[in-house]
Amino acid sequence: MSTEKKYKSFKAFYPYYLKEHADYKNRRLHFIGTLLLISFLIEGIITGKWILFALIPFTGYGFAWVGHFFIEKNRPATFTYPFYSLAGDFVMFWDILTGQINKKISVIHDQPHEP
Repeated sequence: MSTEKKYKSFKAFYPYYLKEHADYKNRRLHFIGTLLLISFLIEGIITGKWILFALIPFTGYGFAWVGHFFIEKNRPATFTYPFYSLAGDFVMFWDILTGQINKKISVIHDQPHEP
């Protein structure tokens, strides 16, 4: 039987996700990867260069996994929670873009996380 925690909602998952991205260098890598992902998606749609769609998983996951394996030294949440993790990337991207990330991280560090 698995001892892995199971999150039943994204709201419960996101504090865990932020704790797994405690180092700002990892968050920066995620931000760059997500920005490139969005850029390739938009450019691919506008220009019709469909090869850009093939680059999306490599940029999105490439930057993120470098951050996890070499900076945080933890296992990416994608392996256990692929959909919540993808949503977490976009929510964290938005939180960084809007300047809310430090506030959200300080709040979750003050609370225990439960699934």
